[in-house]
Amino acid sequence: MSIPYWVQDSIFYQIFPDRFANGDPSIDPQNVQPWGSAPTPWGFQGGDLRGIIQKMDYVLDLGVNAIYLNPIFLANSTHRYDTVDYLQIDPRLGNLEDLKVLLKVAHDNGVRIILDGVFNHCGRGFFAFVDVQENQLHSPYYDWYHIKRFPLDAYSSGNAENYLGWWNLKSLPKFNTDHKPVRQYLLKVARYWIEQGIDGWRLDVPNEIDDDEFWGEFRQVVKAINHDAYILGEIWTPDPRWAGPRHFDGLMNYPVKDAVLGLMNGGDLTVSAFADRVESLLKIYPRENAYAMYVTLGSHDTERILSALGGSLDKVKSAFAFLFAYPGAPAIYYGDEVGLKGGKDPECRGAFPWDPDNWMEELRAWVKSLISWRKRLPVMRRGDYQRLLADDHHHIYAFRRILADDQMVVVMNASSTHRTLQLENAKTGWKAGAIVHNLLGVEEYPVTAEGVLLSLSPWSTIWVR
Repeated sequence: MSIPYWVQDSIFYQIFPDRFANGDPSIDPQNVQPWGSAPTPWGFQGGDLRGIIQKMDYVLDLGVNAIYLNPIFLANSTHRYDTVDYLQIDPRLGNLEDLKVLLKVAHDNGVRIILDGVFNHCGRGFFAFVDVQENQLHSPYYDWYHIKRFPLDAYSSGNAENYLGWWNLKSLPKFNTDHKPVRQYLLKVARYWIEQGIDGWRLDVPNEIDDDEFWGEFRQVVKAINHDAYILGEIWTPDPRWAGPRHFDGLMNYPVKDAVLGLMNGGDLTVSAFADRVESLLKIYPRENAYAMYVTLGSHDTERILSALGGSLDKVKSAFAFLFAYPGAPAIYYGDEVGLKGGKDPECRGAFPWDPDNWMEELRAWVKSLISWRKRLPVMRRGDYQRLLADDHHHIYAFRRILADDQMVVVMNASSTHRTLQLENAKTGWKAGAIVHNLLGVEEYPVTAEGVLLSLSPWSTIWVR
């Protein structure tokens, strides 16, 4: 199996389209909410594809070179996971021409774009489900779904009872992907958008389509059109089954985020337990898949990282420094880089604050620096990962990335106390008389015969080279 060569060199930026930027108010719904209103599933705020095009300079200034877009197809909610038409851009976001312009602007600037594919379920307005509602048992699309009994009850209050819905939600009827016409339709959708020029798919809840044959065929269809297309699965737990030649190039590596929060929030994880966990995630997958994971601190489905870490700027900076030092493709959820706050869905889907006066500029500058170093140093993208130290007593974790003769030593202080640490030359390979530097600060450290003495502020991570 060949993983797309570009993935492990990528820094992703995830955009929730309705809340990023409004570039064309003329296509806003009549009841559009003011920008920055409290986010809800039904309150559109006017973000669109032209907004992303117009703000591409911001994305490029960060240094991002890949974008993951939440669903953009015609749907009835702000999240658009209730797809009505898989072959049409939602008019509130624009049209096919807008997408093609976005792709051209992105590609001309070395940025790739992947779309969200929601193939486990659709919305109640999808043509096949509308036909079943209208014609009940006589519908030719009866077998497209998991119908338990008629009459179909799709709109009264309560959970779905006479058909299967995702999480029993009536608004999200689940496809019967064992039915050949359903499979053919979904594969047509996958093929169509790759032909339009997208660079891959992020697949929503793919484990709920528990069918190796379907995903194998999906992969063949996509890769036959674009061998370098990225296929990313939303799998929340460690599971080697889903990464490989019959499934996906990489997974959304939520376990890394969970480990970071466990380490930094009240000691749910000791340093050694944290080290064991993040290192185990590199061992259970083939290396090429481990290095093609999408690694993030948050998404449209989780509490924002600043809120999750109690508003601590130091903790957030340290978390990002670890993220960008870890193998895989680091990803930023839009707004996290400027300190946007928010609880779980829907609060994490707030509008981007375009007034720079509302930004945490120190955090944004920090993230830009991490992106810049990551892009400049192949060792941080492709190097091996080796533990140097996991000290539960002093709450210090140290590891290094190694690529040929180059290396980077990363040291985390997961405590509220200032720490000093002496690393022996036998561990780092540094020679007495050399001077090493913290790339994320201004400190320099002389290497003596005993090793190098490092100084770490509370809740900090340093990169030493």
